[in-house]
Amino acid sequence: MITVVGTGTGAPVADEVLAAARLVVGGRRHLAAATLPDGAEQIVLGPLAPALDTIAAYVEKDEPVVVLASGDPGFFGIVRALAERFGADALDVRPAVSSVATAFARLGLTWDDAVVVSAHGRDLRTAVNACRAHPKVAVLTGPGAGPAELGAALTHRTTGRVLVVASALGSGEEQVERLTLAEAAARDWGTAVSVVLCLDESRGSDGVRTVAGAAVGPAQWALDERKFEHRDSMITKFEVRALALARIGPRLGELVWDIGSGSGSVAVECARLGAAVTAVEKTRDGVERIRANAEAHGVDVHIVHGAAPTVLSDLDDPDAVFVGGGGRELPAIVTACARRARRTVVVAMAALDRVPAVREALGGAGFAVDGVLLQSSRLAPLPGDVTRLAATNPVFLLWGVRPPASVEGVAQ
Repeated sequence: MITVVGTGTGAPVADEVLAAARLVVGGRRHLAAATLPDGAEQIVLGPLAPALDTIAAYVEKDEPVVVLASGDPGFFGIVRALAERFGADALDVRPAVSSVATAFARLGLTWDDAVVVSAHGRDLRTAVNACRAHPKVAVLTGPGAGPAELGAALTHRTTGRVLVVASALGSGEEQVERLTLAEAAARDWGTAVSVVLCLDESRGSDGVRTVAGAAVGPAQWALDERKFEHRDSMITKFEVRALALARIGPRLGELVWDIGSGSGSVAVECARLGAAVTAVEKTRDGVERIRANAEAHGVDVHIVHGAAPTVLSDLDDPDAVFVGGGGRELPAIVTACARRARRTVVVAMAALDRVPAVREALGGAGFAVDGVLLQSSRLAPLPGDVTRLAATNPVFLLWGVRPPASVEGVAQ
């Protein structure tokens, strides 16, 4: 049996658990805080594979093993790796309170509406995008992905956020500090950080929850144009927007660009579906409309005032891009977006003449290209309580999808 014990924010490890151990595995601070039996081998956790091999040797000899971990080892912890290697039946898991639960408890906040992201040994960009999109996020940190890196990545990309850095939770050196993004970015945090909370305190709780984590997705998408402020019907029609959203695939942890955003209808819908969103718009009145529409729908959209492709060089690499404007610059804009997009680029255009150049730009970037011409007719009333069909303007929708094997080659 492998006994996995959570430490740090719960009760101390029971003496009888450690007394029989022939092998004790854990972080340096966990081992230093425990009363270890004489003659037991100790392994300081670093690379996981060698530790698992040593555990396997003791399991084969039927000798007891104790693994010390932080908080709840079944929550983004070592239980997953142990269960995959040895089977869940071989584990006796004794959790303590997780660092996430403890950090929120220190602030007197509920966390059933929090998004929890691990950046330990993982790409920080997923945590950054979750923090940009959601008002309450807990980030489990790691080397190169701590409060300084998180603060630096979020500065100038979002507003109204504070970071709460919880260090050495459950110990005599415990600290819980509230900082601005810039303050967190300027500090050297060492290795004692337990968890970082990213909070938008201007956005309240969703009330009584039934499902934990991110808010339940919207009941509707591809909203009617009347749900958005727009100028002279200059807005992506809901029929086009429905297919565009299906091809963009906005989701939690990803970043979407909306280029030539106009009213921001696509940007807002992507944000409602959980993605972090950057909207690029060259007109000042367009910027104000995007901001008003984002506020009206309760989402956070990062708005960049400027013309593509010039302003794109200062933006974080996107997972997906929607291009809804561009004029004569459209091929150059699509080319610039295709070089940076990790997954897909979707382009809407009314002009037939621009279709070949957009296809060439997408194909030249290595994307698999497809598209449709969308023509729809809506029900419209006529005098005498009868109905006619009112045709909308046809729109070409083209999309390129990056083959999975080439995703790793995209600029990070």
